[in-house]
Amino acid sequence: MTWNPDQYHQFRAARSAPARDLQAMIPDRPFCEIVDLGCGTGEQTAQLAARFAAARVLGLDSSAEMLARAREHNAPNLRFAASDILELEGDFDLIYSNAALQWLPDHPALLARLWKHLRPGGVLAVQVPANHDHASHRLLSETADGFRTELGGYTRFGPAHGSSPVLTPAAYAETLDALGAAEITAISKVYPVVLNGAAGLLDWTRGTALVPYLSRLGEEDGRRFRAAYLERLTAAFPGGRVFYGFTRVLFAAHRPA
Repeated sequence: MTWNPDQYHQFRAARSAPARDLQAMIPDRPFCEIVDLGCGTGEQTAQLAARFAAARVLGLDSSAEMLARAREHNAPNLRFAASDILELEGDFDLIYSNAALQWLPDHPALLARLWKHLRPGGVLAVQVPANHDHASHRLLSETADGFRTELGGYTRFGPAHGSSPVLTPAAYAETLDALGAAEITAISKVYPVVLNGAAGLLDWTRGTALVPYLSRLGEEDGRRFRAAYLERLTAAFPGGRVFYGFTRVLFAAHRPA
């Protein structure tokens, strides 16, 4: 997928609030090795490096565009590398991931995989968006149905690709407990976002949910896709103000020594 850091940062304040809450869930401990999975443009990775100055902090992302922006952050204990989350190597005292794991399937298996890279005494801290049942996602899937040929049949959520992999807080807590985790916290929180009508909602989705679709389309097909999607959004949200109750799931757990 081709990510646009500037588009993603258009709503930086709204997207940063869940990250602040997630970092507040991390206890102050003498971590030595920290990894930020799906680090994006690296702001949170840099914050972890500043907070845990004695630790070596690694930010991983598969997007060259995001990593180029991330590498503008400099600290003696901070570095970034290109890597897929499923190709994680090494052992860590803190595994952190903000708004990235929702792109990967089968979260019980994924957490079990990540747990193997967490050292005894370490902490896993994760935040994932949980708005897959919002009308904007349903309308996006409907729009994709009309571009089935251009997209090669791709749709993120649908019969061919299954439902969202994101679980409930209780399901994440149960999964972590089965892995032997302790000090488990798992919550759901709504972050209110006010957007300028359907066009504002389109701009919001262009930073995230639209990315895998537009990455598969040429310029002209992408323009037609956005227009078709905006038409559906306008019919569903005809006013000049859209309240978007953005739901996130946050969880953290400790691996006993």
